Amino acid sequence: MNQLTSRTVAMLTGDLLFASKVKSAAQAAGWTFYMGGNLPAENADDIKIVILDLSTRSGLTEKIISQSQAACPDARVIAYGPHVQVDKLKAAREAGIQTVLTNGQLDASVAELFS
Repeated sequence: MNQLTSRTVAMLTGDLLFASKVKSAAQAAGWTFYMGGNLPAENADDIKIVILDLSTRSGLTEKIISQSQAACPDARVIAYGPHVQVDKLKAAREAGIQTVLTNGQLDASVAELFS
């Protein structure tokens, strides 16, 4: 795992293609990028943004807020998924994730996350 820095984004996904786009935007803005199936066990307090992929990691939806509050309390949590997966998007909102986006919305605004 890469050494985390004070400005780290953690992307919880299994989608390597979309993760590479987020990684490029993060690194271009001077952020460190972490990708995994769960939050990292070490240095998680350096994480300022957690991005949850509802397509590949929806099993984390119910617990991601409490995990983030415990591991990286300053982090903003964002969930995203296909617009056709309405139930997953709704479940994320109901779990307390404040920013829930469709894939297209995240794709269009990814660079803005790191400004």
